Amino acid sequence: MTSLAPARHVILRSPRERIALRLPVRALVVIGLLVLALLALSAVSLATGSYGVSLNELVETLRGITISRAIDNVVWEFRFPRTLAAALVGAMMALSGAALQTVTRNGLADPSLVGVSQGAALAVVAVMVLFPQLGPIYRPWLAFGGSILVAVLIQWLSHTREGSNAIRFILMGLGVSAFISSITSALMTYGEIDRALSALAWLAGSINAATWGDVLTLAGWSAVLLPALLVMSRAMAAMRMGEAAAIGLGAPVQLVRPALVTVAVGLAAIATSVVGPLGFVGLIAPHAARRLAHAGMGFHLVLTALIGALLVGAADLIGRAAFALIQIPAGLLTALIGVPIFIVLLARAQVRPQ
Repeated sequence: MTSLAPARHVILRSPRERIALRLPVRALVVIGLLVLALLALSAVSLATGSYGVSLNELVETLRGITISRAIDNVVWEFRFPRTLAAALVGAMMALSGAALQTVTRNGLADPSLVGVSQGAALAVVAVMVLFPQLGPIYRPWLAFGGSILVAVLIQWLSHTREGSNAIRFILMGLGVSAFISSITSALMTYGEIDRALSALAWLAGSINAATWGDVLTLAGWSAVLLPALLVMSRAMAAMRMGEAAAIGLGAPVQLVRPALVTVAVGLAAIATSVVGPLGFVGLIAPHAARRLAHAGMGFHLVLTALIGALLVGAADLIGRAAFALIQIPAGLLTALIGVPIFIVLLARAQVRPQ
């Protein structure tokens, strides 16, 4: 049974009304539009490149009909895994930012700003330069270890007797990030030239080398971490109002907070270990989701993931199509978009009382 509530909500009820869902109409419409936009962007991404593929050829190829071996190789072996990897990485980085902003109650929190991505990058670069014999299979675990250590360090450094402070948290994150980045640069400067060049290409945040193995890695970890985040969405909604209010509402804050930090770090670390650091996606997507539609935490997470996927997918497409024969890393484009937004948000945070 379906009915419309006065406040522009759709209420879904089971036959015996044992289950009832109150769904915001605006959020549902925005989610539908974002899904359509993501599908359209994926189609354009699959058809665009130095080897042009028409829409009819693309549809036939996706149906499993071989038009030519060249088109099959271009679509299935290069563009399709790249498109899927961009969407998965964007969603993971966006959700990591949303989780960090909730657990810290800081709208400026982002994996690339508070050192999480840099910790993952240092761990991966150290392996690439010092221990190249270790295969890519170890990168996600090493990246997670580096990220969680940095996250704990920054939380400890930014905590005061009066509690957490948004500006202090960001400044500590920027300082630790700069320190970690200097160590990463030293490793590349004094490492063997071929290993350093490989690490440098990875640090640019490029998705052009994504393979089906990378897609499976991202999808596998997403299948574990995303449901865990959705399970905690109710507690996250309560934590938005502060720790005391969340405890008063019955949210298991002491249990959810470390779990939420672990999931947030895991999402950013896995994404970083596969394609390299992508800055500001976790900052932009949650704010954009709140502006597009005010909804509960569950819908907010879905909107955030879709916006992150669109952002990284568009950055990757523009990076390889805007300047033919030159591949501009997606990480560079997301930084160009994110820096002005970060400055505006930082200025607003300085005006508001902390």
